[in-house]
Amino acid sequence: MLLEIEDLTLAYGRIEALHSVSLHVAEGEVVALIGANGAGKTTTMRGISGLLSAKTGKIRFNGEDITGVRADLRVIRGICQAPEGRGIFPGMTVLENLDMGAYTRKDRAGIAADLDRVLTLFPRLKERRKQAGGTLSGGEQQMLAVGRALMSRPKLLLLDEPSMGLAPMVIRQIFDIVTEINQQGTTILLVEQNAQQALSRAHRGYVLETGRIVKEGTGQDLLHDPAVKEAYLGVA
Repeated sequence: MLLEIEDLTLAYGRIEALHSVSLHVAEGEVVALIGANGAGKTTTMRGISGLLSAKTGKIRFNGEDITGVRADLRVIRGICQAPEGRGIFPGMTVLENLDMGAYTRKDRAGIAADLDRVLTLFPRLKERRKQAGGTLSGGEQQMLAVGRALMSRPKLLLLDEPSMGLAPMVIRQIFDIVTEINQQGTTILLVEQNAQQALSRAHRGYVLETGRIVKEGTGQDLLHDPAVKEAYLGVA
């Protein structure tokens, strides 16, 4: 198992935002984590990437307990996140942003090969490679955030709300690329409010409500679950 989370509780000060959550992600999977605003999706991502320390519970990655490992060392181990809100460097060019994604690496040939891969995946970024990140459209900035994360050559890619604020046509394009990245061999944990797109692309999924997992199943099972359809897909 690539990622195993066992009874993870996360808190902001005295306020618990995640309560004894357990989930797993196998190598090669796309796993979706869906839920309403405030359900604890981004908090879960912050716990996995090491930006928020565990109050209780365990996180194992590639068989190693990483619960107490610093965030930067988790990147080196192969966990990288494209954060909610994109978090690109607006004053740096597209290429400079992508370079930042490879800051933990020293293999120049590998970095060059991955840059070619990212620019092939995202032709729009290739066209705009010398532009400042802050001048890109929302969809292009999302592509840049994903591309930058790929430059660390992750074993596990964490995608936090990649469709947020994007037009429907751009959302489909982003999810097509997510599927392609997975088919090229990258395991993905995907946090999304767009349950329709997330579950239709995911091998498995979890439903998070007020910091607790209330359902899990295959993407297709959750997509056709009456309670999920009513709560997240707008279908009664």
